[in-house]
Amino acid sequence: MALPHDVPTSAQLLEAVRQWLERDVMPAVDARLQFHGRVAMNLLAMVEREIEIGPDQAVEHSQRLSTLGCADDSELAQRIKNGEMDDRLDEVRALVYASVIDKLQVANPKYLEK
Repeated sequence: MALPHDVPTSAQLLEAVRQWLERDVMPAVDARLQFHGRVAMNLLAMVEREIEIGPDQAVEHSQRLSTLGCADDSELAQRIKNGEMDDRLDEVRALVYASVIDKLQVANPKYLEK
């Protein structure tokens, strides 16, 4: 597939900024700025992970919703509220669990370590 943008990709640019903060900026600043730098690096890492795995997660989530006959999360929530999913609670729980795992894989995969 031909892409409209050359390298570096947005993910590569984010990684470069995050690495610059980590290697060059953090050692040269005081504790307060180091804290803010760590927050910034974590946010950049989250965006990197979302760019990398988010599209596949979105497809998988859509497929899970489709299995339950729902177009989106709002429809699923409404159907749960209306009691229409009471006979499929195991499937709903599995979907919600998978969604939480997906979110943690982007937000902070370390939370999934045992």
